[in-house]
Amino acid sequence: MDWLNVIIMGIGLAMDCCAVSAVQGLNARQWNPLALLMALIFGCFHMGMPIIGYYAGSLFVDFMRVYAPWIALVLLGFLGGKMIWESYHEDKEAEKKANWQVSNLLLLAVATSVDVLATGLLFVPYPDWLFPSVVTIGAITALFSLGGYLVGVFVGKLKINMELIGGLVLIGLGIKIWAEGFLCL
Repeated sequence: MDWLNVIIMGIGLAMDCCAVSAVQGLNARQWNPLALLMALIFGCFHMGMPIIGYYAGSLFVDFMRVYAPWIALVLLGFLGGKMIWESYHEDKEAEKKANWQVSNLLLLAVATSVDVLATGLLFVPYPDWLFPSVVTIGAITALFSLGGYLVGVFVGKLKINMELIGGLVLIGLGIKIWAEGFLCL
């Protein structure tokens, strides 16, 4: 284990959160300080999940290998479907903003980090690397989440039905996570 591996792993693990944050930015279309809370939540979940995976051991990882893709598919599919439905049924002027409810942010954090549990097993042969690595992974995830949000805000100003596109992105992300997990079995 070395720092280059940890950084590359952190970037790879942060991509799902970056995409979800971009969807939030697409819907918000303007800076919202709650984006910092979202980035913090995503970073914390990406720090905590490998620790749980490390201590839970191989039995739990076998369970997560089977069910994590399904959990991500259901959660992201639900959130994406809700966004698509709202893009056609909600009052466009009432609140065409990202959903900043903490429950929604936590649901997104779980959906994007449930597959990160298995990375904890990578640190079993390198226990001294666990805590420095998860802090690095969490920081990278938080930065990529914030960056994704800012890109989404910029693109969201194009006045396109971004809620529809964002919903499709979330569903696609859920399918991607599911397919990767399903094909790796």
